[in-house]
Amino acid sequence: MLTHMLSATAAAALLLTLSACGSDSSSDSPGSGDAKESKGPKSSESSDWKSIVKPGTTSCDYVEDPMGASKEVDAPEKSAQYTGKVAATINTSVGPLAVTLDADKAPCTVNSFLSLASQDYYDGTSCHRLGANPGFELLQCGDPTGQGTGGPGYTIPDEFEESDTFPAGTLAMANTGQPNTGGSQFFMVFGDTQLPPSYTVFGTLDEAAIKALQEVGEAGVAEAGADGTGAPKKPVEFETITVG
Repeated sequence: MLTHMLSATAAAALLLTLSACGSDSSSDSPGSGDAKESKGPKSSESSDWKSIVKPGTTSCDYVEDPMGASKEVDAPEKSAQYTGKVAATINTSVGPLAVTLDADKAPCTVNSFLSLASQDYYDGTSCHRLGANPGFELLQCGDPTGQGTGGPGYTIPDEFEESDTFPAGTLAMANTGQPNTGGSQFFMVFGDTQLPPSYTVFGTLDEAAIKALQEVGEAGVAEAGADGTGAPKKPVEFETITVG
């Protein structure tokens, strides 16, 4: 069993590899599911989504995940739909979290995140795991099941770099510990965190968002697991994600 005596990096590795997609009851199993043909952002339903479409030239290999989708959703367009910096706000029960997505650095990841957001995939979900120890301060979210095993039914290709670090304000994808296994789950860093460069960094949070998450961290974990992480005592629930 892992204990609090483990290094922050070791504990982080456990946390972030328990972020697989799918509805499997085993927390360390990758999940996925049958993904429909891509329809992309529902721009006809929201002028906000339509206004940020800036088609790029990157082709994204989204692979169907056999574990199934936790919430029915269309897969993204295989051609990345965005370039440059994209401003978005994750509206939550602890206040709005303003983020800036980097579609040039991680086009396929941003493409997927915004596709899911445009389909209300994240609405009504809660963040399921908090790390609040020095050197490992982050909140993991994006699973409709709230258990850390859910995903959208497809996986995302890795877009990390060897130079990636995880200071406060980092927005990055979780994965199963295997290559190209990102899905819908991601983590938001509110205190400088020591992690290997094995997680796709796809954006940043602003100072107000960092402060809001620090308050969540200060409230602590409701019931800590062997690695010291667990559901936040102060719940964080997603309401909507808006752009611009």
